[in-house]
Amino acid sequence: QVQLVESGGGLVQAGGSLRLSCAASGSKITIYAMGWYRQAPGKQRELVARIIVGGSTNYADSVKGRFTISIDNAKNTVDLQMDSLKPEDTNVYYCSTDAYASGSLRAYWGQGTQVTVSS
Repeated sequence: QVQLVESGGGLVQAGGSLRLSCAASGSKITIYAMGWYRQAPGKQRELVARIIVGGSTNYADSVKGRFTISIDNAKNTVDLQMDSLKPEDTNVYYCSTDAYASGSLRAYWGQGTQVTVSS
């Protein structure tokens, strides 16, 4: 099993910045990728940013140039630096990892952290 613990959400004014962090832990895990998703009430969860260990990153068009994802392979942590925040970025943000645990690759999710951007 893999556990994900998120931190860094909160309330910020439009144009401001927040940094989300997520730490993955568990026994004998190998991380393939980590990412951030967000979900507004009544809507589907959508990708914000994702990074493959030792590989590429991809971002939602709506956050390109404003958000930056980074990973610390040694610590199994992923950060999301969010700059120039807009009210439409208000959402619950979920950390996710694609990881090998007990021999199989699957996705794991954090509990979510609220980001609120006031206008």
